[in-house]
Amino acid sequence: MTDTATGALDAAEFSAADAFMRRLLLIPSAPRRVRERDVQRMFSTGIFLSALRCLLSYVVLPFLGPVLGVAGGVGPAIGLPLAVVALYFDVLGIRRFFVANHRSRWQMTVVYAAVMALVVALMVIDIADLAH
Repeated sequence: MTDTATGALDAAEFSAADAFMRRLLLIPSAPRRVRERDVQRMFSTGIFLSALRCLLSYVVLPFLGPVLGVAGGVGPAIGLPLAVVALYFDVLGIRRFFVANHRSRWQMTVVYAAVMALVVALMVIDIADLAH
């Protein structure tokens, strides 16, 4: 049965895709109540960290780095750890949407996947920069 307040589904109503994602994300089969505020906070944290990583690596450090006397190769050294943390929080965010059986879990998974793809692409660029 669907919870009209949150759009959440009972465990018996999981689609095959939902069941697959729940197994992939190591979520127990019994639905758990999660506050909407907690879901939104996790989403905001993951997206904020991804944005902060991009802002520091591609805006702040390239332009302010020389002014502040920071070497040019510092961007990847800062960007890679931030990217790993951002990806971790992005996965936690997806997991939180599925734990809550949030009505927008699939739409948010698409948003997270796009952000994560961008962060991984930027990590590859940073690794290539560090290798040279």
